[in-house]
Amino acid sequence: MAENITRAIKDQINRKGRGWTFSPKDLSKYGPSEAVYVALHRLEKQGKIRRVARGVYDLPRYNNLLKSNLGPDIDQVAHALARKFGWRIIPNGNVILNITGVSTQVPARYEYLSDGPYRKYHIEGTEISFRKVASKEASFRYPDSALIVQGLRALGPKAIDDRAIEKMRAWLPEGMRRKVLDDTRNVTKWIYDAIRKICREERNVAP
Repeated sequence: MAENITRAIKDQINRKGRGWTFSPKDLSKYGPSEAVYVALHRLEKQGKIRRVARGVYDLPRYNNLLKSNLGPDIDQVAHALARKFGWRIIPNGNVILNITGVSTQVPARYEYLSDGPYRKYHIEGTEISFRKVASKEASFRYPDSALIVQGLRALGPKAIDDRAIEKMRAWLPEGMRRKVLDDTRNVTKWIYDAIRKICREERNVAP
């Protein structure tokens, strides 16, 4: 029984691929919590997976040139923690600007807005913080809407130039543009004006 659970969990981790970060909660369908913990402990001892935080593991990414494992994907760690505790999170500040391609600088600190409590973690020298916010700040129907709004807010009205607009436009899937326009109608005017430029082909949508 235990071997079957371990094998099933190992197969699922391999299917997800290198870089996937997870907690026992993500694997609960494969057996009772105690059995899942035992399986993960066994796989860690075998070097098949890596423990990156308390109760959080990953399948390490490998660099063929360096012939070694890379550090954990910090954004994946944050989302694994959020799933573990049942939080909804949105990347904030420089994290969003990096995700959308507006900035190529890798953040030294990863901040997320959350409907959970304030928490802070240190993962291999990188800080992850979760900041509790009022639900209205994240109350959008689509995750892309929240990301765009928080990214523009992080830039500020004076830093929103043509390059930033084009980067966000390239990041936002074409099929999401009308949805994001409709979803963000009630945001601050300067943010919505920028969103209209990002989704500029939607000319028939009222301001």
